[in-house]
Amino acid sequence: MELSPDYWNKRYLEGNTPWDIGQVSPPIKSFIDKLSDKQLRILIPGAGKGYEAIYLHQQGFTNVFVCDWAEEAFQTLKTKAPDFPLQQLIVGDFFKLTGYFDLILEQTFFCAISPVLRTAYVQQCCRLLSSGGQVAGLLFGTTFPTPGPPFGGTVAEYERLFQPYFHIITLEVCQNSIPPRLGNELFFHLALENWQEKQNKIPQ
Repeated sequence: MELSPDYWNKRYLEGNTPWDIGQVSPPIKSFIDKLSDKQLRILIPGAGKGYEAIYLHQQGFTNVFVCDWAEEAFQTLKTKAPDFPLQQLIVGDFFKLTGYFDLILEQTFFCAISPVLRTAYVQQCCRLLSSGGQVAGLLFGTTFPTPGPPFGGTVAEYERLFQPYFHIITLEVCQNSIPPRLGNELFFHLALENWQEKQNKIPQ
């Protein structure tokens, strides 16, 4: 299956978005509520309908960027946050994105890409983060018997994936997931240390 912009746009147009919980995810909301610097440059890749971006915007964060290659995904965000800066809505491929951010928030993007792209995902996060930057968000903590998306994984797999590039601050089962995901959702929080060293490890 080719997971292309047309594929995702069609899913949104058809309303075929079972991952959409209709609100900011509680574990991410809890993380956001602990952030004090409203000037952080925050990127949310593959943000779907952008509930996390809407919440950040409502809380006064001014440098929130949303990247999704399905333009249709932005319609909810535009409706619910009509004053959200349009120049911060990026229709494009996360893997081709440039620039620097202080924080990357992960919600439903990692599990939507093919597992063969996971190392590339981690390396792209490194490229996009400023020195001392962080990644935080949610991962599925289980594997699925049917072909994805979504694609799951295990704590051990994620540790092997992240450790060459990041210091793992947190990687644990969420205690505040929505009921259907309780026990199957992991919250992870990574810090990019030794920035130049990590940049040198990334294929150009």
